[in-house]
Amino acid sequence: MPNLYQHTAEPGVALPMLDGDWRAQVVIVGAGITSLSTALHLAEKGTDVVVLEAHEPGWGASGRNGGQVNPGLKHDPDAVERDHGVELGSRMNALAGSAPAFVFDLIERHAIRCEARRNGTLRAATRPAQAEQIRRTMQQWAQRGAAVEFLDGPAIAEATGTARYIGAMLDRRGGDLNPLSFSRGLCRAALAAGAGIYGQSAALDMRRSSQAWKIRTATGTVTAAHVVLATNGYTDDLWPGLRRTVVPVFGAMASTTRLPDAIAAQVMPGRSVLYESGPVTVYYRVDGGGRLLIGGRGPMREISSTSALPHLIAYARRLWPSLAEVEWSHAWGGRLAMTRDQYPHIHEPAEGMLVCLGYNGRGVAMATVMGAQLARRILTPSADFDMPVTNMKTIGLHALWPIAVRAVIARGRLSDFLGVG
Repeated sequence: MPNLYQHTAEPGVALPMLDGDWRAQVVIVGAGITSLSTALHLAEKGTDVVVLEAHEPGWGASGRNGGQVNPGLKHDPDAVERDHGVELGSRMNALAGSAPAFVFDLIERHAIRCEARRNGTLRAATRPAQAEQIRRTMQQWAQRGAAVEFLDGPAIAEATGTARYIGAMLDRRGGDLNPLSFSRGLCRAALAAGAGIYGQSAALDMRRSSQAWKIRTATGTVTAAHVVLATNGYTDDLWPGLRRTVVPVFGAMASTTRLPDAIAAQVMPGRSVLYESGPVTVYYRVDGGGRLLIGGRGPMREISSTSALPHLIAYARRLWPSLAEVEWSHAWGGRLAMTRDQYPHIHEPAEGMLVCLGYNGRGVAMATVMGAQLARRILTPSADFDMPVTNMKTIGLHALWPIAVRAVIARGRLSDFLGVG
C-alpha cells in the first residue's frame, strides 16, 4: 500500500538516469529537502550543480514525514546559547526560529503547490512537569520576540477537541504542508534554475584526485570540485564512518479517510499541528483534505499496513472517541536520523566536502534553511555559517541501535502508562 502522500501529492518530475561522464562545480548525493534546497540556491547563483538520487526526489523521510513545519531546534534557546556560546547560539536560534518563514516564503516565491498553511504549532503537555518545561520554553522564545503563548487546559481543549492535555505552547510561526509535494516542488524549482537532477542514479563510490571529486553511479560519473552528502536516515558507507555518526530511527504514520464533517469539526478544530512533549513523541494534524494524520514510533522496519500501528490508532481513538467508526486508510514509515546531542550535524571531513544530516525529527523547516546555508558555505566560505561545523564522531556499539531504540520506546510507554515523566 503506497503512503498517503503518493496518492495526494503533486505529480513528480520524470528524471533521467545519469548516463556518461559529466563535470560540474558541485555534486550532491541524495534528493531530499536538504539536497534540493542546496541545489536550488546554488543554481540560482549560476553554479553548475548535479544531484544524484538513488530513487526519486522525496523518496526518503523528506516525502514521508508528518508534514509539520516547526520552528526551533530540539533544545530550548537558552540551552543552545549555553552549549554553543551566545554569539553562535543566538544565530542558531534565529536561523531555526525563522526557518518556517523561510519555507513559506520559498513556497510563495516559486509557486510550489503543497497545501502549505501557516496555522501554528502546538507543543502539548500531559504531565505537570512537562507543562512547566513548556512554559519555560515559551518564555525564552517570547523574550526573543517570537509569536508564542501558553494555553492552559481549557484553552488547549478548545483548540484540539480533546481533554488529554493540561497545557501547551502555541507557536504561530509554524504550520504544515504536504511534504512530498514540497519536495517535488523544490525539484521543479531547482531544475528551472538550471540544476541537473538524476533519478535511479545511486552513488556507488567516490574518490578524490586532481583537486576534484569523482562519484560513480552504475551508468556514469560526475566530477566536481565540491561534493555535498545529505542522505540523513538512509546514509550508507559511501563515506567511511558517516553512517555510524547517527541513529536511523523508524518513524511511523497512519491516516484516516476524509473525516465526516461533524467529526472533522471536533478533531483539531483550530487546525494547528501538534506534537507532544515526552520521551515517546506523538504528533498529528488534520491535512487539507480533512484527514487525520498521526505519527510516532513504530516497528523498526518499513511498514505498509494499518495493522502494524494498532497503538497509534488506539491512541487517536483515546483522544477523540468519535473516531471509533472512522476508517484508517494508509500506514507507512521511514527512517530519520537522530544525533546523540540532538543537534543537526554539519561536517567538512575532507577538502571540498560538506555533510549535513541529523535533524532529529525537525527536518522540513531545518533542512530547507540548511540548503541555503550549505550553498553559501560553498560559494562564500568566509561568510558566517549559522550552525556549528563539527568533526565526525562515530557512535559506540552502533550495530546495537535497534535494541537501544526499542528499549527507549518501551521505557517511554511505561512512563506514560504509570503517569510519570
